[in-house]
Amino acid sequence: MRTRKLYLGPLTDNRRWDMVTIRPDDVFVVSPPKCGTTWMQTIVALLLSGDPDIETELSVKMPWVDIRVREMAEVAERLEAMTHRRSMKSHTPMDGLPLDNSAMYLCVFRHPLDAHFSYRTHVRNIPMSWFDIWYPEDDPDGVTFRRFLDGGAEGFDGDAMPLAHILRHYTAAKAVADRPNVALFHYADMKRDLAGTFAKVADLLGISHSAAVMERLVQAATFDNMKQNADRYAPSGGKGFMKSDSDFFHSGTNGKWHGKLTGAELAAHDAMMDAHLSPEDRAWLEFGSDSENARA
Repeated sequence: MRTRKLYLGPLTDNRRWDMVTIRPDDVFVVSPPKCGTTWMQTIVALLLSGDPDIETELSVKMPWVDIRVREMAEVAERLEAMTHRRSMKSHTPMDGLPLDNSAMYLCVFRHPLDAHFSYRTHVRNIPMSWFDIWYPEDDPDGVTFRRFLDGGAEGFDGDAMPLAHILRHYTAAKAVADRPNVALFHYADMKRDLAGTFAKVADLLGISHSAAVMERLVQAATFDNMKQNADRYAPSGGKGFMKSDSDFFHSGTNGKWHGKLTGAELAAHDAMMDAHLSPEDRAWLEFGSDSENARA
């Protein structure tokens, strides 16, 4: 029997998965925060429904099982009562999740520095003050980036998403990527070819829609449409959880760190990336399938 790693932080607890009975056609969306999780969940919701106007209600219909703010018994009961094909979200690395041979796992990644700077914006938009320890609003000494580099992959640190946690996500997913039910996606590729991403996910899930329907589904999942309709597409959108649903979709751009880090900070980041990843893996984790052109 496969032994799962423990990921227990102030916000998440992967032991909660013990209360979920996995079904053969379940769809897991697995990624570090701010790497395209909500985007991939939306793509899955649109493909499963075939309806570009579907009310996704991701936090209820496609729940984040790891998060401790909801009673797990209630989440498990809601999942068990679902009669449609289910999808669930996790920010736990693959080595901490139940790995079923029939369920589908869609693992989404983004350049770690883009994810980090997006997370900086995100923590200012949510009512969880413990993030202030890692992400002080006034940070002239660069404490936030030092903690990004120094933090561990597990425990309290993990929920604050340091680089070590992102690297653990990637190496854990890569370790099982040879399975037919595990697929890796990159945010940059999704931006470059959203229609191609839809086609790939549809194929993995065994779903088929007409070309006209697919075109409408793709349009619904564009950044501009999701931001303009943030109360529908943001997690817990329209419920007042975040200060601004629209700001959850902040910019959707790459290269957020340009001009914001010192040479020493970039060198420290590069050293850590090179120490843990091969040149090929680093290139993919940063830039996706178009890594050569992106580095140029």
